[in-house]
Amino acid sequence: MEIAGPAAAALDSLSSTQMDFLRSLPKAELHAHLNGSIPISVLQELGHEYLVSSTTTSTISNDSIKEGIQKLIDGPSLEKITDFFELFPAIYALTSTPATLRRVSRAVLEAFLDGDLPQCSYLELRTTPRETEAMDREQYLRVVLDEVERYDQDKAGLTVCLDRRMGDTVLRECLTIIGKLKTEGRRIVGVDLCGDPTLGNVDDFALYFAEAKEMGLGITLHIAETAANTPEETHKLLSYNPDRLGHATFLNAEATSIALNKKMCIEICLSSNLLCKTVSTLESHHIHQYLKCGHPIAICTDDILPFRTSLIGEYALLLAKPPYGLGLSEESIRKVAKMSLQARFM
Repeated sequence: MEIAGPAAAALDSLSSTQMDFLRSLPKAELHAHLNGSIPISVLQELGHEYLVSSTTTSTISNDSIKEGIQKLIDGPSLEKITDFFELFPAIYALTSTPATLRRVSRAVLEAFLDGDLPQCSYLELRTTPRETEAMDREQYLRVVLDEVERYDQDKAGLTVCLDRRMGDTVLRECLTIIGKLKTEGRRIVGVDLCGDPTLGNVDDFALYFAEAKEMGLGITLHIAETAANTPEETHKLLSYNPDRLGHATFLNAEATSIALNKKMCIEICLSSNLLCKTVSTLESHHIHQYLKCGHPIAICTDDILPFRTSLIGEYALLLAKPPYGLGLSEESIRKVAKMSLQARFM
């Protein structure tokens, strides 16, 4: 996949020796969404098959499929974070059967974990179980788990996402499926809260995250992603005692203090924050306060497809000198990479 944007500029500024250092560094990718990490070549193949199939039925038009893929090829222009979610209807339409879901799951895992110099040592893939005409939510998770479990336990795990738009009926279904799969010994390692940060009522999730904790699962939450997310909502989410926090861009002083005191690892997605315009510059990024005090962080990609990045690209943003990156020392970056491995849900 072609790298563009902030990550590309950072990568271009590095020497071959620096690139070798980043590639050889043991590290974990802990915040990678399945449907946002599909290689564009695979998505194009699925798009072609979808458009020529006479049996395909969908609520999305063929023109919308073509436009969605072209937008991803060109590199989407995002004015605000909610624009990001408009990219996914086409992707969901193309991954709505067990066969297509299996193909993209395998492609994403291979993109991160395969090759002589893989992007990471460990991948914690995450996805929301979807119900389609061709599969229910349990089958969805079984398909993804089949692909995750092709790798050793110390290489890959699955975190199940609960979308902020889900109601009690779907949430109960998801927790029941998760419990069933855990009992079978399947490799579900965590549960996440995800989705459009402007939607939903987080109070509705308390019971379900408590149940996930009782199952021994790790908890990570997309939290304080926008300035519109209220302190009250943030504190409610923190009361669920998560192990890790996704983005955590707009934590106030009290919320930051809680995260620091409880050693909640912060999942940092630099390109995602810059391109979604929740952070204006690398200089103003909230990563600095955590680096300064040595708080646990994990450098992550979020969605490599729309953000045109890679895990090596995100680490390049740490190593590259300003204005292309933060200019951290190799020793500092080693410590950050080690933190990501220590924060795995295993």
